[in-house]
Amino acid sequence: MANVADTKLYDILGVPPGASENELKKAYRKLAKEYHPDKNPNAGDKFKEISFAYEVLSNPEKRELYDRYGEQGLREGSGGGGGMDDIFSHIFGGGLFGFMGNQSRSRNGRRRGEDMMHPLKVSLEDLYNGKTTKLQLSKNVLCSACNGQGGKSGAVQKCSACRGRGVRIMIRQLAPGMVQQMQSVCSDCNGEGEVINEKDRCKKCEGKKVIKEVKILEVHVDKGMKHGQRITFTGEADQAPGVEPGDIVLLLQEKEHEVFQRDGNDLHMTYKIGLVEALCGFQFTFKHLDGRQIVVKYPPGKVIEPGCVRVVRGEGMPQYRNPFEKGDLYIKFDVQFPENNWINPDKLSELEDLLPSRPEVPNIIGDTEEA
Repeated sequence: MANVADTKLYDILGVPPGASENELKKAYRKLAKEYHPDKNPNAGDKFKEISFAYEVLSNPEKRELYDRYGEQGLREGSGGGGGMDDIFSHIFGGGLFGFMGNQSRSRNGRRRGEDMMHPLKVSLEDLYNGKTTKLQLSKNVLCSACNGQGGKSGAVQKCSACRGRGVRIMIRQLAPGMVQQMQSVCSDCNGEGEVINEKDRCKKCEGKKVIKEVKILEVHVDKGMKHGQRITFTGEADQAPGVEPGDIVLLLQEKEHEVFQRDGNDLHMTYKIGLVEALCGFQFTFKHLDGRQIVVKYPPGKVIEPGCVRVVRGEGMPQYRNPFEKGDLYIKFDVQFPENNWINPDKLSELEDLLPSRPEVPNIIGDTEEA
């Protein structure tokens, strides 16, 4: 199964996250026929959901955004429009434009800076035991020497070339009675709408109002957290004059484990055994995610069939914010049969005497052919 941040759109089409382009197309065509409004008037918004899911997943760029960052990756990478607000609200809850608006304005009405999203790779052991780690990031902070003004008091002036708009409008005549209007970034203020005389600029930030600073965040990964879950540091994103800083959002990315696979709060593992173990009993020991050695026993005479699954209660993942409650561990046994010529032919009759008797061969009337 592909390692993705969210599976909601895959679930709508009924395909796994690793589905190929052909599998997506087949699933879409099948569902579109079933839920098309012309054939199924009671389908409601189901056809819209199916169409939206296929539109995203059939586009390699949108699919990559969705796989890596889930819903938020789609929201931030999409321009909206064309009913996108309605379908986002229906599928994910909260419209696209409402989400983007929250990014541009804070509760007190100030313009709000963009959130900074960073993936944070964690092991299954980290999510089982919990972990505290330090993350070093570089971000913009207001210059302390000039308090984010870019120069001494009164040095900042509105750019006269663009009248503080940051852009210039140029009109070029293409032919008599035909003109072309062009917009370009103002070269005098570099699009900032303000200018500061060279002699009045802050020596520390060189008039840029912000400087780069290394920020070290202490990140607490709680027991039971999951792949795709977010850890938010409110107001820790880039600073800018007159703007309320956005958040730093860490997106947990679970690394594959060589023994265990996670399914919600349950764990799954596969253990290989030989035929003699399957028939005569055995015991084995494995190391759990917290370092404990767990012994699993099967008594002699209890036959294990290929694909047999044993459930070990309470040895799964801890529940998020309720770590004393745990899921279960499912152990699937893969019975390895011996290779050809593993036993002396003279001994086969002795072995057959020990095994359950063969079923009786039915009498067949008429001609037969040997396959």
